[in-house]
Amino acid sequence: MNKAERIKRTRVPAVDPSLAGRLPSGQVLTERFPILHEGEVPKYDMETWNLRVFGEVDKEVTLTYEDILNMPQTTIKTDIHCVTRWSRFDNVFTGVSFNDFLKEIGVELNSTFIMLHADHDYTANVALDDLTRDDVLLAHSFDGEPLSDKHGWPLRLIIPHLYFWKSVKWLRGIEFIKENKPGFWEQNGFHINGNPFKEERFSGEELPIPEDEWEKKDYD
Repeated sequence: MNKAERIKRTRVPAVDPSLAGRLPSGQVLTERFPILHEGEVPKYDMETWNLRVFGEVDKEVTLTYEDILNMPQTTIKTDIHCVTRWSRFDNVFTGVSFNDFLKEIGVELNSTFIMLHADHDYTANVALDDLTRDDVLLAHSFDGEPLSDKHGWPLRLIIPHLYFWKSVKWLRGIEFIKENKPGFWEQNGFHINGNPFKEERFSGEELPIPEDEWEKKDYD
């Protein structure tokens, strides 16, 4: 049974009426920061680490970690929502806003769809419109400290208005693609878009049930 099927088979939590409008339907509020990912946590030599921007652009760009740190820095406080049914309020992330990132790298875009690439061979699709909101970050820090390895150090995306699987950990590539196509989880039963307030958890099916598996995971 894959992850999407497991989520569908568990009970749906009721949302506290006092949190209506902030906590999406079917979510449970937690102060934990659960750690969920596929594969092993990568180890990096920061002398060789890089981030590539490629695909449907006028030029390919490869950036070092220092390049990222030398860009304008932004701090946001935001809520996050995981498809496995947990939500966490008022998270503070620091990094480079995606809009500032595009200005700094100075590429001409020839597509409005993006495939995000991360170690180990993880992918997630997003639309450009989902990345050009003011609260979308290429984040390197959480609560004023560098991200932990398990939460995506040295660089992860934060896309607060989508389920958190779209906020890719261990980001290594931003590929502009001609047409929207599914990434890793989207090929394994998850929704192509992933809006938590529309309950876009799975592909083309009713979403009556959540998963409490996150409660059994490691967390900070």
